[in-house]
Amino acid sequence: MTSDLKNKNLPIIENAVKALHERRFFAQYPENPMPDIYGETADKEGRERYKQHLNNKFTELVHDNAENWAGQEESPYEQQPLGIKYPYFSAETLVSRADDAFHQWRKVKPVDRAAILVESLERMKERFFEIAYATMHTTGQAYMMSFQASGPHAADRALEAIAAGYEEQTRFPENMEWEKPMGKYNLKLNKSWRAVPKGIGLVIGCSTFPTWNTVPGMYASLVTGNPVIVKPHPKAVLPIAIVVAEVQKVLVENGLNPYICQLGVDADDHLITKELAENPKVKLIDYTGGTEFGNYVESLPGKVTFTEKTGVNSIILDSVQDIDKVAQNLAFSLSLYSGQMCTAPQNFFVPAAGVKVGDEMMPYDEVVKKLADAVTGLVNNPKAGPHILGAIQNPATSERVKEAASVKGKEVLSTCDFSNPMFENARTCTPVIYEVDATEKESFSRELFGPIALVIKTKDTDQSIELAKEMAMNYGAISCGAYTTNEDTKEKIMDEMSLAGTPVSFNLTGGIYVNQNAAFSDFHVTGGNPAGNASFTNPEFVIKRFTWVGFREPVAG
Repeated sequence: MTSDLKNKNLPIIENAVKALHERRFFAQYPENPMPDIYGETADKEGRERYKQHLNNKFTELVHDNAENWAGQEESPYEQQPLGIKYPYFSAETLVSRADDAFHQWRKVKPVDRAAILVESLERMKERFFEIAYATMHTTGQAYMMSFQASGPHAADRALEAIAAGYEEQTRFPENMEWEKPMGKYNLKLNKSWRAVPKGIGLVIGCSTFPTWNTVPGMYASLVTGNPVIVKPHPKAVLPIAIVVAEVQKVLVENGLNPYICQLGVDADDHLITKELAENPKVKLIDYTGGTEFGNYVESLPGKVTFTEKTGVNSIILDSVQDIDKVAQNLAFSLSLYSGQMCTAPQNFFVPAAGVKVGDEMMPYDEVVKKLADAVTGLVNNPKAGPHILGAIQNPATSERVKEAASVKGKEVLSTCDFSNPMFENARTCTPVIYEVDATEKESFSRELFGPIALVIKTKDTDQSIELAKEMAMNYGAISCGAYTTNEDTKEKIMDEMSLAGTPVSFNLTGGIYVNQNAAFSDFHVTGGNPAGNASFTNPEFVIKRFTWVGFREPVAG
């Protein structure tokens, strides 16, 4: 590796480490896709590059002796196959190549690894628009979310992992002369320490956020010296394939084995995830997805796992200043990407006596109507609705919305297909809302992935808090929203939900929503409840990927 690369990227790494400590706003990669930031032609060129991938082989990856070519993505907007084929390798081949690459990569100094990985993000930046269109047509996210989540926000989360890994590996001196006074003489030892990586890392991606949920674990393993096999969801490969390709290019340019980072796709008729996960040489596994498979991953012997699974996210309504602003904020949170976010709210706890608005009590029925009307107004707004709702990634999600009638409750708002002016074949459905009694725990104690909201009538706010905590502790939660103007109630919510390992957003009414997490400031998932056993990016997210080993010998003479 050239010193130029280290000199170029070390300031970025050091700024990122500083931001980690301060928890302030920090964004290396601007989230606004404006021409004055990314260039006048960046959007057009990105769209054209995306189109060039369609119905072709993806040849940017190192694909020596590809055993086959596979691909099964389809656009939720067009409901047509993308026709892209990726080089397929068996699990055995992927692991064997990663094992060979391990012994080169582990000997690269942490600062050099970090500089190389930051360079790959700088290359990724040049392809944010291409990645945005790839994300749109694999996940169903709307354009702006596709750009931000899969581009700048994902790159910032990756940089966050690089910074955390770099810091933890350079926290202690590499060597020193240790001296212990012994009376008439001093005992002297030369001591040195090495951060030794655990081994091959496997990152199992999801279909809804193919880069944002993948790059933290991918870069955390890479920066700590572990080779990585990225196993994307078969329906959302292209966005992360572009990122892996850029990593491989930078590795090759610096005289390193490209198999330090590999893309492992499923064959069209054969899933390879379990074969990879169960291979004894795979030591680290990052996983995002459903609870059942996540529990399987966590149960594998001899593995260090980092999981994000499903959760039951709550909103606690107690008292507010402006109910209309609250309803609009919650309607946006519920509708954003049609509820296909792990942080999307599901259970809305409302006291039977209603919600205090200013100095007056608003009856329960009026509160529910405010929420339903806000969702309806958003969905029916032709300038906002399509750009907020996007499309439904998986047909099973559409079916789940239609089957929500099986919930034991009263329908408040029914779903409807809505037309997207740009994509007439888009797979869409609008949010549904059901009223459920607090006694019907079976109905609201499971994640109903998609645009489904349950309003749960409780005795009072104390019961709302109790149920939200119970749901989080027993079934997991990744987010929680709470609205109260009472400081004692706020403190109680903070205390109870912290015991359930669940972060709380209070009194959001403006341009910040419960769904959103900021890199370098918000810890995503806490690892403190069944929604997942890891959090990115806290120190544990990186230090579990390597081991400190010490060496010592007497000082000569």
